[in-house]
Amino acid sequence: MTALRSTLDRNSDAYRAAAESMTAKLAELNSELDKAVAGGGPDKLARHRKRGKLTPRERIDLLLDEDSPFLELCPLAAWGSDFQVGASVVIGIGTVEGVECMIIANDPTVRGGTSNPWTLRKNLRANEIVDQNRLPIISLVESGGADLPTQKEVFIPGGRLFRDLTRASAKGIPTISLVFGNSTAGGAYIPGMSDHTVMIKDRSKVFLGGPPLVKMATGEESDDESLGGAEMHARRSGLADYFAADEQDAIRIGRSIVRRLNWRKQGPAPRAQVGEPLYDAEDLIGIVPSDLKIPFDPREVIARIVDGSDFDEFKPLYGSSLVTGWAELHGYPVGILANHRGVLFSEEAQKATQFIQLANRANTPLLFLHNTTGYMVGKEYEQGGIIKHGAMMINAVSNSTVPHISLLLGASYGAGHYGMCGRAYDPRFLFAWPSAKSAVMGPAQLAGVISIVGRASAQARGLPFDEAADAAMRAAVENQIEAESLPMFLSGRLYDDGIIDPRDTRTVLGMCLSAVHNAPIDGAANFGVFRM
Repeated sequence: MTALRSTLDRNSDAYRAAAESMTAKLAELNSELDKAVAGGGPDKLARHRKRGKLTPRERIDLLLDEDSPFLELCPLAAWGSDFQVGASVVIGIGTVEGVECMIIANDPTVRGGTSNPWTLRKNLRANEIVDQNRLPIISLVESGGADLPTQKEVFIPGGRLFRDLTRASAKGIPTISLVFGNSTAGGAYIPGMSDHTVMIKDRSKVFLGGPPLVKMATGEESDDESLGGAEMHARRSGLADYFAADEQDAIRIGRSIVRRLNWRKQGPAPRAQVGEPLYDAEDLIGIVPSDLKIPFDPREVIARIVDGSDFDEFKPLYGSSLVTGWAELHGYPVGILANHRGVLFSEEAQKATQFIQLANRANTPLLFLHNTTGYMVGKEYEQGGIIKHGAMMINAVSNSTVPHISLLLGASYGAGHYGMCGRAYDPRFLFAWPSAKSAVMGPAQLAGVISIVGRASAQARGLPFDEAADAAMRAAVENQIEAESLPMFLSGRLYDDGIIDPRDTRTVLGMCLSAVHNAPIDGAANFGVFRM
């Protein structure tokens, strides 16, 4: 055993201050998550219940195996926009009859479950996860199709939803639709393109155009049931494969469909005997300082999330601003790259490159723990080759084919965000702690750069420099960049898959590692040209 030894002092002023800051951030986060759970609000929810219907999350609870967790993804989608937090759809990974599935549930209490631009982006993210990790899809459908006022942003790119669904089926990934209410226009194609479709008596309505549209288009008089009712589709059109008596019966049938899939994971199974970390996960709430300029040791995090706190560190004396090493998490092997003192130098970049190559040779998934201000700048470092070494690390990350999971603990700035497998580098999953920040650079640095450029421009034109205006500009820019680098802003734009409570980190990462093992774990055979 090479168990990590913790030196964390829970009684120190630094720990208490960090824990207090994190607790306040978590309270703010939970307040925003409550808005997503509230859906369309009390009135819409009351109307929905009056119709005898379950909410999306209640449907999901009944669908999942008893006492099994649900990893909700992108719950803050649309935060800060004109649309409801959560984007009128719930997505996440849960276990049904022992099978990990991607579950997508429309929220009909928000504008009838219609899809706005953020709904579309969230659904497309779900499909991306399905494709990368080979997860069966269960769609809990109750949708009015596209949100018509924003159709210009939904209609054309929205066709990818149907393309993704049919491509999943072609790859042997099962697609299942349980239809709980109206499923009209674009919403009709989800059950229409699924491998298995369940409809509910007197509840499910699936048609391309409802009676009003049919009347306008053809002059034909019709009613919901004859046009798209569950019984009609079960008896005449053949769209319904199963005819359920009520919502609970539809969920029962859905579970039965999954049970009969004969689903097998293609990745290796985890170790049977799993040891818990030696240190309490509760400690994680006070590890990251509220001021991200203050460094912290990521080994304190690693010691509280990996099995037995057992960590074999790779090159511990070389490139010490980046911690690399091997561990297991819930029985799955994992290679970990974690920023220590923020800045990435040439040594760290070269160390990371070799480590990523080794992980691919060993078919081992990689976990990136972010707290970086980026690659080092300055004449000495430019002459020492920081560009080519940083490019080497980014090359390795880009061409690595083992699953990547990223977690933003603190800062994630500049090209360091790229080298540590930021969103643009397609990690299978990317989460953030409430303490995280991400931007092209820190707010003060960015404002300072703009100020220097402005001062140089004025000098070149022989004009006086307005110091008061410059100070006001710097303050405004710093405030703007600070706001735009916070996790809720980024999560609202789907630049992560969710903000998590630090104490849940081991569970979340374990569920992610289990999910990625539905697909084969194959490392890259070769990489791009490395500049030496």
